[in-house]
Amino acid sequence: MDIDWKGIRFDGEKKYRRGSCPTRIDPLYRDKQDYQKRIRKLRGAIDERQQIMYAHNRYSLLTVFQALDAAGKDGTIRAVFNGVNPHGVEITSFKHPTSAELEHNFLWRTSIVMPKRGNIGVFNRSYYEEVLVCRVHPELVTKYQKIPGEHTRDLDALFASRFEAIRSLERYNSDNGTVTLRFFLNLSRGEQRKRFLSRIDEPEKNWKFSETDLKERGFWDDYQRAFEDMINETATPHAPWYVVPADDKKNMRLIVASAVLKALNEMNMCYPTVSKARRKLLREYRKQLLKD
Repeated sequence: MDIDWKGIRFDGEKKYRRGSCPTRIDPLYRDKQDYQKRIRKLRGAIDERQQIMYAHNRYSLLTVFQALDAAGKDGTIRAVFNGVNPHGVEITSFKHPTSAELEHNFLWRTSIVMPKRGNIGVFNRSYYEEVLVCRVHPELVTKYQKIPGEHTRDLDALFASRFEAIRSLERYNSDNGTVTLRFFLNLSRGEQRKRFLSRIDEPEKNWKFSETDLKERGFWDDYQRAFEDMINETATPHAPWYVVPADDKKNMRLIVASAVLKALNEMNMCYPTVSKARRKLLREYRKQLLKD
C-alpha cells in the first residue's frame, strides 16, 4: 500500500494552504473485501506494538482527530482501534465545555486525560477546538470563558498565546515520551452536503443531524482559514499534522491506521529483558510448577 506521506504530512517544513490537499485520492484497496483484509492486518499490527509499548512502559501515543461535522471521526476511530486491547486504548470525546471545565484554563480538561505510559490516547476533538470554533465564534471566549477582560480586548494576541501554549504542551509531552499525531480529516463541501442529506433521508441516521450542523456549514470558509492557521502554527517534527483525504472513508481509515502503525514502529521499544539471576529463578519456578 503506497501512501504519499509527503503530500499529507506537515511538520513545519512547509506551509499548508487550504485547498492544496486533495479530499479524495485513488483507492488504496481493490474492493470492499480487500479493504477489510487490509484494515484487519493494520489493527493486528497496532495491537502487537501497543502490547510492546505497554510492557516497555516508557512511551505513550496521543492521536488527535479534528474535522468538520460528518467527516467521519467516530467511524475512523472505531475502524482503527476496535481491534486493539481495550486496556491499552483510552478514547475521550470533547463536546461543549461543562461548567466545571470553564472554571479552569482551556488545556485543563485534556491534560487530565492524557494517555498513561504504555497506552494509546484518542482525542475526538481536543484543545484545538479553542483555536477553531472559538476563532470562528469569538463570543464563546468573551461571553462564556470567564477570562479577565484585559486579556480579551485583543483576540489576535489571545489566540497567538493559545497557539504558543499548545506548542509548549506538545513539546513537553514529547520530552516525556508522549508521541503526538494530529489528524485533520479533510472533507469536501460537496461530500459533507451528501452526508448531511443521508442523515435526513435515512431514518436510522436522523439522530445524527442537528440544526447546528447546517448553521456551522454557513461558516465553511471561516473554518477552512482556521484549520489552515491551526496546522501552520502548530505543525512540528515531534507532533506532525496529517491532512487526510476524507471523501472516501475506507481510504481515510487505511491512511490513519498506517500513520499510527508507522509512529509505533518508529518508537525505540522492546519487551523488557531479565537478568541471569532472574532467569535462574524462573527456571526454579518452572520446576516447581511441573511437580505440582
